[in-house]
Amino acid sequence: MRELDVSLITQAVKELVIQANKILPQDLVDCVSCAQKTEKGVSAKAILGDMQANIDAAKELDIPICQDTGMAVIFAEIGQDVHLIGGAFEDAVNRGVSLGYTDGLLRKSVVRDPFYDRVNTNDNTPAVIHTRIVEGDKIKLTAAPKGFGSENMSALRMFTPSAKREDIIGFVVDTVKKAGSNPCPPVVVGVGIGGDFEYCALLAKKALCRPVSQRNGIDFYKDMERELLEKINALDIGPQGFGGNTTALAVNIETYPTHIAGLPVAVNMGCHVTRHAQREI
Repeated sequence: MRELDVSLITQAVKELVIQANKILPQDLVDCVSCAQKTEKGVSAKAILGDMQANIDAAKELDIPICQDTGMAVIFAEIGQDVHLIGGAFEDAVNRGVSLGYTDGLLRKSVVRDPFYDRVNTNDNTPAVIHTRIVEGDKIKLTAAPKGFGSENMSALRMFTPSAKREDIIGFVVDTVKKAGSNPCPPVVVGVGIGGDFEYCALLAKKALCRPVSQRNGIDFYKDMERELLEKINALDIGPQGFGGNTTALAVNIETYPTHIAGLPVAVNMGCHVTRHAQREI
């Protein structure tokens, strides 16, 4: 059994939320750069160039890539041989988020009640925390700040098992089409298939944390990712909605077993700065 003080979790979360908001994963940076080179539309090509310049400037000047620094989403894989000491795990995570957004001068966008009393909490807490118990004596933390320009364009549908491949593809493509320019395209599209009502949405969110250069390991879903990307990029929405053949940078599908009577599908939209950073402690 390994003892781990929760202060280490606080420090890691603080650093991760700052890092995620200022430095994009390299594979996503490369994807934007590649899209800029292959884009055929004149305006779209210029916009992608501006996006690349913005990404570079944020890293060089040590400032956020986007003014919407998101609601903090934290994924934690906790080794079953870790004994946490010094306080509660979720309190430690939220302290890290608070310190990261305050000391990192990141915009604080969380309100304490969703409907009747939308008063800002002034430190971007509480975070949305997803925990999973795994083997080992380490803790893997992933910070995925989520802006709501893209989050608001997400969708979920409870299909029946009679749904065909083209039905699911149509739903995903239609979700992107309806979103238009709202999620700041080119987008990264996370798709969750299976589980139940809430778990397919979690799968879609997790899909956005997968490298855009990594395809699904099952050929059936790898082919779906490829076809979806082609159909989405044929919509002519383009960068920031000005047209072009780069509406999406990637489509990532994650799946899970489901009930014999159901086929849940969720689409979680990510903007061109689909941010995440990861660390193991």
